Amino acid sequence: MKKGLMIVIITIITIELYSQPGSARNPVIFADVPDMSMIRVGDTYYMSSTTMHMSPGVPIMKSKDLVNWEIVNYAYDILDDVDELNLINGKSTYGRGSWASCIRYHNGTYYVSTFAQTTGKTYIYSTKDIEKGPWEVKSFSPSLHDHTLFFDDDGRVYMIYGVRRLKLVELNPDLTGIKPGTAEQVIIGNASAPAGDNISLGAEGSQLFKIDGKYYLFNITWPMGGMRTVVIHRAGSITGPWEGKLALQDLGVAQGGLVDTPDGRWFAYLFRDYGSVGRIPYLVPVKWENGWPILGVDGKVPDKLDLPESKGLIPGIVASDNFRRRRGEPPLPLVWQWNHNPDNNLWSVTRRKGHLRLTTGRIDTSFVSARNTLTQRTFGPACEGSTLIDVRNMKEGDFAGLALLQRKFGQVGVKYANGSKKIVMVSAQSGNPVEIESVPFSGKTVYLKAGCDFRDLADTAWFSYSVDGKTWIPIGNRLKMEYSMPHFMGYRFGLFNYAEKTPGGYVDFDWFEIKEH
Repeated sequence: MKKGLMIVIITIITIELYSQPGSARNPVIFADVPDMSMIRVGDTYYMSSTTMHMSPGVPIMKSKDLVNWEIVNYAYDILDDVDELNLINGKSTYGRGSWASCIRYHNGTYYVSTFAQTTGKTYIYSTKDIEKGPWEVKSFSPSLHDHTLFFDDDGRVYMIYGVRRLKLVELNPDLTGIKPGTAEQVIIGNASAPAGDNISLGAEGSQLFKIDGKYYLFNITWPMGGMRTVVIHRAGSITGPWEGKLALQDLGVAQGGLVDTPDGRWFAYLFRDYGSVGRIPYLVPVKWENGWPILGVDGKVPDKLDLPESKGLIPGIVASDNFRRRRGEPPLPLVWQWNHNPDNNLWSVTRRKGHLRLTTGRIDTSFVSARNTLTQRTFGPACEGSTLIDVRNMKEGDFAGLALLQRKFGQVGVKYANGSKKIVMVSAQSGNPVEIESVPFSGKTVYLKAGCDFRDLADTAWFSYSVDGKTWIPIGNRLKMEYSMPHFMGYRFGLFNYAEKTPGGYVDFDWFEIKEH
């Protein structure tokens, strides 16, 4: 074969290979988006997730290709008006708030249900327009753990919930509570059984689907000394009998359900615990054999997917913000969430144009008890966030700056103490906050930066500051980040300001920039 013809053939093959779908990779979102529930309506996918103590809560995400997602709404502004969610009277709801949600579409209406240990209630939100709202909410007791909301073909509405011993209840047609005169039924006595007898986490995270007249119930369980595992049960009737099988046991990728594409392909959406960045979503191809969904490629989670390439998480999941708002725009883009319910009298993006103002309103003794910390996700493999803050109007005892929020948090910021200011780095790696380094500061504005490395579970963070925005000076030491159950959330960037002595001081954040590192 002539050399020129060979080059042409190789070129054609290369073009065909790179023009084919299949360039998407797992994880599809390298950020904390746990407990996903997903639907497809026409050619559009919608997904809900867990953000627990954050406000607004239960983010609604949208995609056209299962890979590129953007936050388009939240199911609620605040879950409830109670001390724990308001961070008042010494109470908080870290690691609780609202847990795993379930998203469904039925007869032209979107439904998102969730539950909360904090309030002991089950919540069902509904809307005709999932992207714009408004939402109607109905709540009732008790709090049904890890439930799946299900509209059956005969018009009856159910929830399946529980841990290991899975139960079924029928709801009122108007979803206001459990239907009177009906009793809960145990439909599966030990849903972990397909994964063996030695189980450390009983089957939970129920998600129910009806396909070709059969019911398919997805759960997660965790064998002792093993990994997070997907189990599936199948039945011809919602009350059973149910038969189960172990569906996937690889990389600890588990908990989720099924979604199909307009062209007839099937995927399982699941997530993986990945250190301090949090719980990150994966997609797993599904094929059908003998009426069962078969997950993975030869039982494994593939690195590559036959789906379009990811365009990145910015600005759909995380985004920079210059705090400038055009008329009619919401005060905050949807990437932002407050740590617990905010006090809306103490923050503003209008009191000083192009700035986020955080004003102190009370005395706080610790960062995690302070209100109005504005947060958004960190993301992998590595990222950094930076901000410019005006500190001229701080009061004695104030501390303001940029944080990485989790139980073992890190902070870089300005403290006003004993009549003077200093730039400090604080580490709570030991479990208690310790001022690692401080530098005298007499300026009006300071640039702050925090970076995270999640590659290969490195889980390290660093902090720096600048007085001119050009030369960055490291401060303190590296923070070994740790995902802790008391917070039950991946690390988040946080803009904060709180008072330890005298309320009423304020700081102005000029901008926040987030980018890959």
